[in-house]
Amino acid sequence: MNYKVVPFSTYINHKSGFSKHVALQLEQLINMYAAQGWKYLQMETVTNLVEGKKGFLGIGAKSGYSIICNMLVFIK
Repeated sequence: MNYKVVPFSTYINHKSGFSKHVALQLEQLINMYAAQGWKYLQMETVTNLVEGKKGFLGIGAKSGYSIICNMLVFIK
């Protein structure tokens, strides 16, 4: 069994149908990999913590933050 994990990021225009646009992008990505013989398994959410900077004597210090990524998992 082989697995493939690909990032899923949406590009949206908030003035046009948000849900339909996201669903279409997801459908197109799943169909693209299905045409290559991959079967969609699931979507995983991965949270990454980006460390902050201490700065010098507090000057230039920046807080850490989280980045959330959606990953599509396919199996072959």
